[in-house]
Amino acid sequence: MIIPTFDDMLAARERIKPHVHKTPVLTSTYFNTLTGAELFFKCENFQKAGVFKARGASNAVFGLNDEQAAKGVATHSSGNHGLSISYASGRRGIPATVVMPRTAPEAKKDAVRGYGATVVECEPSTSSREAVFAEVVAKSGADFIHPYNDPRVIAGQGTCSLELHEEVGPLDAVIAPIGGGGMVSGTCLTLSNVAPDTKIYAAEPKNADDAYRSFKAGHIIADDAPVTVADGLKVPLKDLTWHFVSNHVTDILLAEEQEIIDAMYIIWQRMKIVVEPSSAVTLATILKNKELFSGKRVGVILTGGNVDLKKLPWMAI
Repeated sequence: MIIPTFDDMLAARERIKPHVHKTPVLTSTYFNTLTGAELFFKCENFQKAGVFKARGASNAVFGLNDEQAAKGVATHSSGNHGLSISYASGRRGIPATVVMPRTAPEAKKDAVRGYGATVVECEPSTSSREAVFAEVVAKSGADFIHPYNDPRVIAGQGTCSLELHEEVGPLDAVIAPIGGGGMVSGTCLTLSNVAPDTKIYAAEPKNADDAYRSFKAGHIIADDAPVTVADGLKVPLKDLTWHFVSNHVTDILLAEEQEIIDAMYIIWQRMKIVVEPSSAVTLATILKNKELFSGKRVGVILTGGNVDLKKLPWMAI
């Protein structure tokens, strides 16, 4: 296991600078009053490809030498990592293949294809995803860029919290969504070096709470096919992300499905920005645990804004 270092994150920052946005940090008097905290929203929904994963994907793709790049890249993803790999590989002019669950939002599949990648569908389970992906790599010899259990990806994701820290200064806490743990790991990597007193929280759907159960048990517990509106948070932790979560995360907080939908709705309503359900888990858990954050300066990472506008979750209510 290769654990990325703070220097790797700094190198990633320089490597990806031409290919990603420095995203804005927004504040909201309404949400500050509602929570009793001073919240700083790091808006990765405005990132290239609409999601923070463009950072890690760009670091991995542009870190390949020419011989590796010629064989192309491949990954498996429920949508956002695949979209980001497709974006980065398109920028570099190399082929990309993305294995995606057949149940992934059509908007995300179309976006992946729109950037030029090939989509190969699998069943909506971790086991099917990995089996189909193994076949793809065996045929192509492409470089495998794991959605989160990859030091290059984690180093890239760590650039997000560095920007946040540089813009707003030391925070009492930072909270990010957790599925496989790539963003949380990058946050841990950066803040443990630049702001070691900042508490790091992870936010997770109750319906896909394997990271929470892993954290409490002290070892990885993996669910194969959880069902949640937060489709980007269905995957389990792996050894590399577990290293960061187990060593640096203060706690993992849970939100029910309706709480996630409600949080997403009021972000749209009050902040006038588009975020996906996976992003809204952070605010949902803050609202549910106000006593933890009251009176504190809190960074809130809004991880992405890729939604199917024809199937918004509150339309089914």
